[in-house]
Amino acid sequence: MSGKIKGKTNKLNTVFGFYLLVVLLFCVKTYIAYQTEFTLGAKGSVQQFLLAINPIPAALLLFGIALYFRGRLVYWLMIIIDLVQSIWLFANVIYYREFSDFLTLSVIKGSGDVQNNLGKSIGQIIRPTDFLIFLDIVVLIVLLLTHVIRVDVRPLKRRFALVVSLLAFSLMGAEYGMANADRSGLLTRTFDNNYIVKYLGLNEYAAFNIYQTQKESSTRAHANASDLKSVKKFVNRNRVSPNSKYYGQAKGKNVIIIHLESFQQFLINYKVDGKEVTPNLNKFFKNKNTLSFDNFYNQVAQGKTSDAEMMMENSLYGLPEGSAMTEYGTENTFQAAPAMLSQKGYTTAAFHGDVASFWNRDNTYKSWGYQYFFSSSYYKIKSNYSVGYGLKDKIFFDQASKYLDELPQPFYAKLITLTNHYPYELDKQNTDFPATKTGDKTVDPYVQTAHYLDEAFGEFLTYLKSSGLYKNSVIVLYGDHYGISDNHRAAIAQLLGKKSVDEYDLAQFQKVPLMIHSSGLKGGVDHTYGGEIDFLPTLMDLLGVKDNNTIQFGQDLLSNKRNQVVAFRDGDFVTPKYTKIGSTVYQTSSGKKLTLTTQQKKQITKLQNYVTTELSLSDRVIEGDLLRFYTPKGFTKVNKKDYNYKYIDGLAKLKAAQKKYPTSVLAKRDGKAVTYKTDAPELK
Repeated sequence: MSGKIKGKTNKLNTVFGFYLLVVLLFCVKTYIAYQTEFTLGAKGSVQQFLLAINPIPAALLLFGIALYFRGRLVYWLMIIIDLVQSIWLFANVIYYREFSDFLTLSVIKGSGDVQNNLGKSIGQIIRPTDFLIFLDIVVLIVLLLTHVIRVDVRPLKRRFALVVSLLAFSLMGAEYGMANADRSGLLTRTFDNNYIVKYLGLNEYAAFNIYQTQKESSTRAHANASDLKSVKKFVNRNRVSPNSKYYGQAKGKNVIIIHLESFQQFLINYKVDGKEVTPNLNKFFKNKNTLSFDNFYNQVAQGKTSDAEMMMENSLYGLPEGSAMTEYGTENTFQAAPAMLSQKGYTTAAFHGDVASFWNRDNTYKSWGYQYFFSSSYYKIKSNYSVGYGLKDKIFFDQASKYLDELPQPFYAKLITLTNHYPYELDKQNTDFPATKTGDKTVDPYVQTAHYLDEAFGEFLTYLKSSGLYKNSVIVLYGDHYGISDNHRAAIAQLLGKKSVDEYDLAQFQKVPLMIHSSGLKGGVDHTYGGEIDFLPTLMDLLGVKDNNTIQFGQDLLSNKRNQVVAFRDGDFVTPKYTKIGSTVYQTSSGKKLTLTTQQKKQITKLQNYVTTELSLSDRVIEGDLLRFYTPKGFTKVNKKDYNYKYIDGLAKLKAAQKKYPTSVLAKRDGKAVTYKTDAPELK
């Protein structure tokens, strides 16, 4: 009879036996993924124990839903639930491999363009072994179809299913209690998503993220002007006076910002086989009129490039999850650099060689006050002109220069490069530099695309000089975020000439370049500690633009009174004295782990409170759209209806502006265009 093997009941031929098998297989594969696909940083017996058991409560609960039904449906519901959870696990494995983070509801709902562009590199990201995530489902289906496991149609008592559900909730509570004891404030403070998955599990993380997303939606609806009081108090208390040596030194000059995609500080002066990866950038970094910051950190989270843009142009942090530009860029009120400068007589324009909707730029830039947005629709596109995420940098700079020639001066222009983006692909005709030899296929081509970017910058610099813009502009270069994620530790160690890297090394690896050049500016390498949040007040002081009544969380990098606290989005931080990663504190100058004295503990607590407060208040500004309640003196709120980035309308507006304000490069050259020199083989 079915249900009997050698006279004994086969437990797998019962509903509950099959249920336990499904739970076991799912928990095992989840734990394997935790250990092999994610970098969760579980340390010590408590964290390792929680990591091992955290798939169990959610699995008991979700698969237990099937126990409330009867007959064959019970089995197939378990299979379906397993499939849904496995797809979620699979998607996170792929996403994490690219972004070193977990999927959020905001990313899934609002970042369709991010996902579409991720598809361009999916062949590089995905591995055949990833599909082993679905192996248990295949095995279970085969066992059922071949009757190795026979369906038990006898109904379970509903109270039994209820007991299973209550047990699952009880285990969740116990798990949370242990997790919160090890990491207090796990769900109430601003932490990285890795913490939640490490302590509670991937499914619990998803539930918490959904809760957070819904909470954020209601936050805006319930926000009011009084919520700004604590924000203003914090900002005003921490606002620093400018350095008189630099204030107004670039007054009235154009601002040209070059966004160096995925470009890290270690590339400056780095050599492969004795050859400089970035000779043009190295020279620019050392120029006597370039202020170069070598302790400047990226502070991005999931929003990556969009987080960098948010900080650089608003002095507001990105969100703990998702992208602020995607979630809030369309509706929110901002006090962004383009709006502030356009109200001071500047023409403002952004240049990007991909679709306008990527990171919701076509809407966010209107909220920020960009008068022009030259996206992919403005450029001549051929099949070999693009790679990965858009126009190759040499072709992009060449075509963008034609519009730059036409902008009435003074102007504020941002050019976003793209070629140095994962998966660091470049055709052979453009690859003239050796790859590194770490053995990591993701890492090794990185220097090749960085070298191509450097060549493109060199050509653009030649154009700036021949057009006259070089002498009359503040030229800013910055790296937006890391190019090589923490998941590639062995390769990072080789790049840095180390046997291995620890959390301190990885924190220092988050440095990105910031270079500010202007003719007549006293340059040099500045060792002050800062991050992307600090750029906007620095720029405004250099331009001599008073912005001391705006809401900005950064501090002028050139001020002698800045506190030099660099906050990371997960709540960790770096100062000239301390580097705090998780619960470990290092001496910044040496990387030595510190055993804290009582006095040092007080200092760390004070710094942590500052960082936590700063991050939470910035979140409050964005999530509650608090700037709609406050208009600084001398500033006019942006009316998004004033902007239209469609190709025909943009060209017409640009033509009209040139007639009204004949100060463009083209006008000053009596309509004669500047010849742009490039060795891009595609254009020959």
